[in-house]
Amino acid sequence: MSHYTFFATCPKGMEDLLAAELRSFGAAALKETRAGASFAGPLELAYRACLWSRIASRILLLVKTFPAHSPEALYEGAYSIPWHEHMPVKGTLAVDCSVSQSQIAHSHFAALKLKDAIVDQFRSMTGQRPSVSIERPDLQVNLYLYHDEAAISVDLSGESLHRRGYRTEGGSAPLKENLAAALLLRARWPEIAHAGGPLVDPMCGSGTLPIEAALMAGDVAPGLGRNYFGFLKWKGHDAKLWDQLLTEARERREQGIKNLPPIAGYDSDRQSVQHALSHVERAGLRGIVHIEKRELAKASPLQKDSHTAGLVVVNPPYGSRLGEVKALHPLYKCLGEVLLEKFLGWKAAVLTANDELAKATGLRAVRVHTLYNGAIECKLLHFVADPARIFKNAWRSDKEVDDSSAAGQQTTPATLSGGAAMFANRLRKNIQHFGKWARRNGIYCYRVYDSDIPEYAVAIDLYGQWAYVQEYEPPKTVDSEKRAERLQDVRAVLPEALAMDARDIFFRVRQRQKGSSQYRKLSDAGSFREVQEGRYKFLVNFTDYLDAGLFLDHRITRALIGESAQGRHFLNLFAYTGTATVYAAGGGAASTTSVDSSKTYLSWAQKNLALNGFGGNTHAFDCADCMEWLKTEKRRFGLIFLDPPTFSNSKDREHDFDLQRDYIELIRLAARHLERNGILIFSNNFRRFKFDIETLAPLKIKNITAETMPKDFARNLRIHNCWKITHN
Repeated sequence: MSHYTFFATCPKGMEDLLAAELRSFGAAALKETRAGASFAGPLELAYRACLWSRIASRILLLVKTFPAHSPEALYEGAYSIPWHEHMPVKGTLAVDCSVSQSQIAHSHFAALKLKDAIVDQFRSMTGQRPSVSIERPDLQVNLYLYHDEAAISVDLSGESLHRRGYRTEGGSAPLKENLAAALLLRARWPEIAHAGGPLVDPMCGSGTLPIEAALMAGDVAPGLGRNYFGFLKWKGHDAKLWDQLLTEARERREQGIKNLPPIAGYDSDRQSVQHALSHVERAGLRGIVHIEKRELAKASPLQKDSHTAGLVVVNPPYGSRLGEVKALHPLYKCLGEVLLEKFLGWKAAVLTANDELAKATGLRAVRVHTLYNGAIECKLLHFVADPARIFKNAWRSDKEVDDSSAAGQQTTPATLSGGAAMFANRLRKNIQHFGKWARRNGIYCYRVYDSDIPEYAVAIDLYGQWAYVQEYEPPKTVDSEKRAERLQDVRAVLPEALAMDARDIFFRVRQRQKGSSQYRKLSDAGSFREVQEGRYKFLVNFTDYLDAGLFLDHRITRALIGESAQGRHFLNLFAYTGTATVYAAGGGAASTTSVDSSKTYLSWAQKNLALNGFGGNTHAFDCADCMEWLKTEKRRFGLIFLDPPTFSNSKDREHDFDLQRDYIELIRLAARHLERNGILIFSNNFRRFKFDIETLAPLKIKNITAETMPKDFARNLRIHNCWKITHN
């Protein structure tokens, strides 16, 4: 399979979102740059980016780089490229160029030189030359000249990918589709939608935001409605591969569109509403996205969703182009009043280019991002519709509110103790630090605090729009009253610091298992929520069990399983909720077998696989004691994941299981089922675990704990242990 070097362009301020997308598509050698990202991979990767990227403007396939300090050098370098491999002589051609800090200072002149080189080469070879066509040419060539270095690429997108194919009318202040998508991602719409939260745009214009929200929540490829891409008549085009990707996208759309939360757009302008309705129709969302003529002051949730908190997203006029700032003050004031009156408890995201107008909402922003609407620098303000967040000086700059921090530099309530203030400050710093890292890497679920201040012995994990807080069992020497006070401090600080509704923050107390005790079901609420990890979705439960169902410290381990699974038969022992099985299935495993003694967890695992589109006879689930199962099972596997508990005394087991006592027998049993070139990944979370490797000779054992430890858990390298085991 051939690998290529690609470059994806995007508007400034969206580079991290673009990189996260490309990473989810499987991009290698990914590197963010200003207004874009370079990456590498097979042609399928570029096709997938053209079809699925919501952020990219163009996808370029690099053909050649060379020094071009003069027009002659540019011509000669371009002439050396075998253009007949990219287009026929009777095809049409267009050249796009940008130059920066080079001796050739004029982009039009450089483009002409490149065009001449291509045309002259064809003329010398065939006596004929291709035609130039600006509108949808057979081959779109891109030239980027920087510091006298030329990079020539084939533009696989052909025209900007923000053109999805559904919009014919832009309205008076059009919002590009990829900017709308960026706004929704910054507002964490995917997580809200996965939880069933609705969306309302009370000033929807031509409907771009509600439509993009529906495409995103419905797992609809944004490029599925386009009928032109730059690669369709390129000679390197793989039509069969493209058809396969289109078929996959259509199947995903058919499934995803069934589970959309309610989405509505209102506007007071009749013509804008007509345009929006037309665009909804063209996007195939008729009857799914609700569009209605309604004044801003009368905006409200759809009747059936009045008790479900969701997201209000709006791109109001800024004042710089559509009216004077003073005239728009009442509009922004009305927006703030509507949010507090009709959308209490909802999150809101407002895009504006005017600081003064932002203050008029009367609401305090909990987060701020910088985005660009064309050349206009805008601020995306994130609000929570809560009277407690009315703030006299509502607007704070990026210097005061970091765009990666859910809390910014908010002051700690005066009623908190000194220790609580110290905890709040540490938490804010962690949110800022890990938030940037998480967004750069497309991570939605991560640990943001883990007993960083020993007196506040809690672990705080963010799962999209929810927080899961585990209080560690303190030593007996800690006074119970002091412990209760500190937990009260934590509860008081978190809603403000995390910019979350207290109802989205869940608390649990973790205790050591002793004797006959074990982690039992804590509740019967049955409340499952859907979260994202990479390109997979998982169900988590914060109320019924001590663990939520997704071990975040195994994020890299799961990715390793996915990378190693291609063509192998995979066995997941102590499978829990099957998250590793999902990665193996997604990595191309020939089959998967998940074994666990809990019917509840196996049912959960089946739901996780189904959630990601995996099903059928190739995925087996065995409810059994793992050690007994290994003693009787005859099959061998190319990849085994062994992640046992520290202690277990399941009612279905005659004797209890103690990891430190039983691990030698367990690994030997698992290794018997390993194919000659198979891989066994052994992991556990027992912090005092001692591994006698020599006892397991002649197995080859490599400690991979450090390389499987995610950054958000690296503060404590004893959080888990991990080894790669193979036959010697």
